[in-house]
Amino acid sequence: MGRSFCLALALAALPTVAANEEVPVTHQDSWGDFWLFRFLVNAAGYASIVVPGFLLIQYFKKKNYLETGRGVCFPVIKSCVFGNEAKSGNQDDALLAARNETVESSTARQIFKLLFCAAGLQISYLTWGVLQERVMTRTYGATESDPGEKFKDSQFLVFMNRILACTVAGLYCALTKQPRHGAPMYKYSFASLSNILSSWCQYEALKYISFPTQVLAKASKVIPVMLMGKLVSRKSYEYWEYLTAALISVGVSMFLLSSTHDKHLSTVTTFSGVVLLAGYIVFDSFTSNWQDALFTYKMSSVQMMFGVNVFSCLFTVGSLLEQGALLESVRFMARHSEFAAHAVLLSVCSAFGQLFIFYTINQFGAAVFTIIMTLRQAFAILLSCLIYGHAVTVVGGLGVGVVFTALFLRVYARSRMKKRAKKPPAETTVQKV
Repeated sequence: MGRSFCLALALAALPTVAANEEVPVTHQDSWGDFWLFRFLVNAAGYASIVVPGFLLIQYFKKKNYLETGRGVCFPVIKSCVFGNEAKSGNQDDALLAARNETVESSTARQIFKLLFCAAGLQISYLTWGVLQERVMTRTYGATESDPGEKFKDSQFLVFMNRILACTVAGLYCALTKQPRHGAPMYKYSFASLSNILSSWCQYEALKYISFPTQVLAKASKVIPVMLMGKLVSRKSYEYWEYLTAALISVGVSMFLLSSTHDKHLSTVTTFSGVVLLAGYIVFDSFTSNWQDALFTYKMSSVQMMFGVNVFSCLFTVGSLLEQGALLESVRFMARHSEFAAHAVLLSVCSAFGQLFIFYTINQFGAAVFTIIMTLRQAFAILLSCLIYGHAVTVVGGLGVGVVFTALFLRVYARSRMKKRAKKPPAETTVQKV
């Protein structure tokens, strides 16, 4: 946690603008509206579920319930606390087999599948990005005499996303053949909690920074990931990884520095926004690492999606009920049908976007998926600027270009390294530092 705090401070040290008068007053009406207070209240709600659950798990383990337990509840407790404990390393083999099938299929069918995946990912996540900015930064019910009201509860949006994703993943698992599940269910709760917090930070950050800034920050999370890998795991990196990380840092700095000359609200980067983005990066990094560890059990990606979202629904609905925020958000939906439509469509795009992610990686591998999503980030910035009128200077535009050039260089260099690794050992090796 100490290193995570240092990471947050390091990111917060990026060029910022203390947007005193520019930040909408509605975000700072009271302590109840301050993001740190809301974060602590939400965390307390999750703790009220996590702590009793942890104590129950410890109780069943100490009691040796797996051998002494009987009755109707035994299968449920066994599945939640102990699982089958059968690990499998065949996940990569299954993906490789699926990918080999696609190689054997016709070129026309391959092209059609690739276009289908690219279109699905672009439509899902571009729509999701536009709606996300609309919901978090604009008012609803505005008239000539009434300025309207903003929706403030990011946790409710996370809940909406997760409950639909859970339903879609559950139906998919029920209707298709899946491997026999082996992981203890409680292990999904760790990835679920960090996933909720990363999504919450992402939504909240839009109240303080522009959407293009958020997209660039998410694209540059490779930098803290490399720093953490070097400090914590003592990992070594290739020279091209340092080069592209430096280019990303330069590009982001160009964009942020160019924004300081524009007093328009959409380009203001506040300290709170940067801290929230740092929180998003830290929690998201933990989620992906924990999910990688869970894949040592025999499971499919959709089973992972279902398990994580089940706990996400439990945590968010519990916290919302404790705060009395669930009914308040439902009333907001009833008052503003436009918001209800946006929230539902946001959740649909998020759920089906996840399915497209799994299908694309399964069919074409991570490199193709990374290229599609990198293009999506560039299109998202362009769409946001066109629809919501974000001002980007020439220097800022060049900075965006530098970031995406570096990202494509990373994809290209990584694919070259993988091809070289498949060849017979060469006389020279790539030097690492």
